[in-house]
Formats: sequence, C-alpha cells, structure tokens
Amino acid sequence: MPAYVPQEEMIRRYRSKALDLATAKVLITNFIGTEQEVDLSEPPNCGGFGRIRHFIRNRYLDWPSNPLPIDPALHALRIEHADQISAQVFQFAACAWRCWYCFVPYALLNANGKHASLLSAGELVDLWAIQERRPPMIDLTGGAPELVPEWTLWMMKELHRRGLDQSTYLWSDDSLSNDLFWTCLTNSDRAFVASYKSYGRVCCLKGYDDRSFSFNTHAHPEQFALQFDRLKRLVELGLDLYVYVTFTTDDISNLAITVSQFADRLQRIHENLPLRVVPLRVVPFTPTLARLNDTRTLAIRLQGEVLAEWCRILEYRFPAAMRELSIHSVPLNREVSRNGTSI
Repeated sequence: MPAYVPQEEMIRRYRSKALDLATAKVLITNFIGTEQEVDLSEPPNCGGFGRIRHFIRNRYLDWPSNPLPIDPALHALRIEHADQISAQVFQFAACAWRCWYCFVPYALLNANGKHASLLSAGELVDLWAIQERRPPMIDLTGGAPELVPEWTLWMMKELHRRGLDQSTYLWSDDSLSNDLFWTCLTNSDRAFVASYKSYGRVCCLKGYDDRSFSFNTHAHPEQFALQFDRLKRLVELGLDLYVYVTFTTDDISNLAITVSQFADRLQRIHENLPLRVVPLRVVPFTPTLARLNDTRTLAIRLQGEVLAEWCRILEYRFPAAMRELSIHSVPLNREVSRNGTSI
C-alpha cells in the first residue's frame, strides 16, 4: 500500500462505479459468501443485501457507554428508555480510505460488483418492508455513504412517499472524506435533508490529531483538518448531528496537549459539540486480524490512555449537569429555514 491512498482518484472512480444517476441506484453490498459474513450476529437478510445490527449501550465494562443511535432513535420514535435497539443495515460498497481497524474487508470497499449490486431506494425499502421482524430503524452505512449523498436523500423521499417517515428512524454514517454533499446536491435537496425529522447523522473522526488520523486511514494528514471544516458546515446546516471518534494511535507523546487541542477544534464549531462525541472502542474483527502488526496492536492498547485524557478534559470543561444530559438533548442546532440556511 502506498504512503497515502490516492483519495481524489478513488473518489472519482468509486462514485462513477457505485452510482447510477439515471436509474437512481447505488451499489449495495451483498454479504453472502463474504469474509464479513462470519462476523455477523445474525445471518444476512433482504436477499443478502441487508443485515440486522444490535446497538447496545453498555457493551464493554472498561469503556464508556455508547448511547448512539439508541437515544436519538428512541426520542424520534417516541419510545421509552431502552439500552439497545436493532436496525436494518444497508452497506454502501465503496470507501476512499483504508482504515486498518475497519470491520469491512477491503475487497468490499472498492466498488466491486462481485459482492454488490446497484439497487434503488424503493428496492431497498421493499426488501426491508417484507421482513417478518422489521426493525423501526434503517442504518445507511459503508464503506463511505458520503460518496453518494443522493442515497440518504432518496431513502428519505421514498419513506416519505410511503408514509413511513414518522414511524421509521433513518440513521447514516459520514466519514467526512469529501465535499460531495455540497457539490452534488442542490440547496433544496440539503434543505429537505435538514428538515427531515426522523433522521440522525453520525460523523466519524478517524483520530484526534493529524498523525493519528493518517496512521488510522492511510490518508494524507491534511485531510484531518478538512474533516472539521466539513463537520462545521453540517452543524451549521442544522442536522441532528453526532460524532464518533477513534483514539487508536502509535504515539501518545504530548497527549494532554494534543487531546486538548482536539477538544478546542470541536468547540470552535460549537461549544457543546464535545458532549455529542462518542469514542468508539477499536476491537479486532475477522478482516482486521490479517492487518495487525506490532504497531497496530500497540495502538489498540494505547487507545485507553487517550480515552482517559479525553474524559479528564470533559470533566474539566463541562459541569456535571451538562455531562449527564441525554446525548440528543445536548443543545447544538439552530432552527433551519426552508432554503437550507441557519437562522
């Protein structure tokens, strides 16, 4: 693998292969017979194009609880408190980064039609709707769904057309790897996404400084700062936005300074944004095992030290009453006008 992935070239190539604008179809992974299938807690559904994911609040005793997307989904669906929720997952079949800890095999990230097919939003909703145990939540993941920002928009419009938008919570991932949301959608498209009530978007920061980011993604370090630029624009648009962060690194020198600077970057976007951030614990999946080496094994161990520093910063910067808010209740967004601008 080269020092840095050729990101711009990969974005152009993968978007071309994974999106058919004429038929409004995107390339969706079929899990049957893939390396990823062995890690699934249940067999694939929806003809192999879907899987059920169980989001659990307290998965690890030595790691903070993860309220995403449980609390935003329960709030939107007006369901009482629960510590887990199931979602119907559809997985986009491309990504321009190569995170070594990714649970998806690299072979399923290169827009290869061997284990994927072009499907429309209507076809995906059809597959989900006929399931005997149909979760009230649909999760659009990847890969990198932000390579095809039309996908989320089309899913919203399809659910709205069928009168399912109030009873179904839509959740999507965003690795903040490009600006296609701003260059490929219209102002009215973005306004529709921002005004869609039963929707949450989680943006994943792939490290806490440019070194850890590049170590994790194989992308150029300058992309780390661009992640925050893109995150800021989404916050200003008024989306119900949340953030994942991975703390794996091969270097914890100056840890207090670098983690504090990470928090500063978030607070320059919005002072409360750190309270909508959930650190993800990196654990090896089947595809990850072959990618491990001594440095990455060390990084898995060091993530706990970064986490401890992050928790200390939160305690110092926010009073207990703020830290104890449900994540969806943390004030962040402003009201959005019909043309997609914040007011």
